Amino acid sequence: MAAVTRSCRPWGSLLGLFGLVSAAAAAWDLASLRCNLGAFCECDFRPDLPGLECDLAQHLAGQHLAKALVVKALKAFVRDPAPTKPLVLSLHGWTGTGKSYVSSLLAHYLFQGGLRSPRVHHFSPVIHFPHPSHIERYKKDLKSWVQGNLTACGRSLFLFDEMDKMPPGLMEVLRPFLGSSWVVYGTNYRKAIFIFISNTGGEQINQVALEAWRSRRDREEILLQELEPVISRAVLDNPHHGFSHSGIMEERLLDAVVPFLPLQRHHVRHCVLNELAQLGLEPRDEVVQAVLDSTTFFPEDEQLFSSNGCKTVASRISFFL
Repeated sequence: MAAVTRSCRPWGSLLGLFGLVSAAAAAWDLASLRCNLGAFCECDFRPDLPGLECDLAQHLAGQHLAKALVVKALKAFVRDPAPTKPLVLSLHGWTGTGKSYVSSLLAHYLFQGGLRSPRVHHFSPVIHFPHPSHIERYKKDLKSWVQGNLTACGRSLFLFDEMDKMPPGLMEVLRPFLGSSWVVYGTNYRKAIFIFISNTGGEQINQVALEAWRSRRDREEILLQELEPVISRAVLDNPHHGFSHSGIMEERLLDAVVPFLPLQRHHVRHCVLNELAQLGLEPRDEVVQAVLDSTTFFPEDEQLFSSNGCKTVASRISFFL
């Protein structure tokens, strides 16, 4: 097997997306020297859409719909000097299919400091909103945080992870920021980007993909029109989802519902080869096969889709090196 080439970006492992502390600090210092305080937010916003497209093409396995939707939405938004509303994307799919990976790539290719940029804000229900009984305080704090940061810089990215675990009703405070009004609370927010990540809808996406396989349809023939309604219904029918009681879906404030399909054996193989390349190792057939053999697939009869996508590939590789 030929080694996987990596020419889109100068850094290697997926872990580098979350651990480039020194590089991010250096980037911050350089940016601070080049930009005065008032202009820094635009200076930190340095979209590299060709790099993003290249990275998605090389390293995001099995997600033709997600690639197309994300790139199309970003191109239209970034190239518009005066957007009428912020860009709002909701990513849905089974665990390990690439949702968090794509969101981290967006931070990396849009902002100079990536996830370490002061303009990128990442929220986790477990870390930031652990107690449902404190919902009113969380609402006040979240509204203040978003408003304050958009006042400081309209070019901001807000990532909301594990939306299926967010306290219902919390996201209601975001609704005024997501629409097409020109000013909210005295703040111009139309250049902001909001990304919501959720496993909700994953089972429905898997079922559509399974039916397509059983009908001998190529997965690239699966259309957004087949998935969007079932994802939306899964979210609306889930009273524990973060969008519940928020009005965000009912008022059609999402610019795109982005589905992530379940990964098959050859997609997991692709992930293994990528991870070996990131580690600077030549691909070894016995290691690749060992990882695949240790991966659980479903349904029971077909053994078609990886139960954890590519989520555990990196940790499994270490067992077989």
